[in-house]
Order: sequence, then structure tokens, then C-alpha cells
Amino acid sequence: MDNITAMVSKILNSKGRIFTVSFIKKDGSIRVLNGRLGVKKYLKNGDSTLNPNEYITIYDLKNKGYRAVNISTIINIKGL
Repeated sequence: MDNITAMVSKILNSKGRIFTVSFIKKDGSIRVLNGRLGVKKYLKNGDSTLNPNEYITIYDLKNKGYRAVNISTIINIKGL
């Protein structure tokens, strides 16, 4: 199991715990996001069109919104 696979596995098995993930955005800058999985309060009608094998949808606690994180660009996770 490679490093990215291990980190993704930890995120997907976080059971709603808050964690920090660092990743590279599309524009090449590094982003640090504090968030959690499983937040459904702010969902609107519709399903995600993102490929779940490429992206993880994380609720950003600071900016109060959902963020799509490209799995292949994850650098580090903390808190899990």
C-alpha cells in the first residue's frame, strides 16, 4: 500500500472526526484544509458528479462549504 492510498484510507475511515489535509490545488498552490466527512446539513438537491475514485468531498469547517480534494494531490494529513 503506497502513502497516498494509506492517507485516503485514513480519511475515508475517519468516522466524522475533524482532521487537517494538505493538498495541491489546480493552480499549483498548496492548501491546508480543516474539515470532516459526513456533513449533510448544507446539502442541496442533487448528486455529486465527481468521480469518487479521483476526488474526496470534504466539508471545510473554516469556510463552511464543501471542497473537492483530488486524491492524487494529497500531501499530508493530521489528526487521524
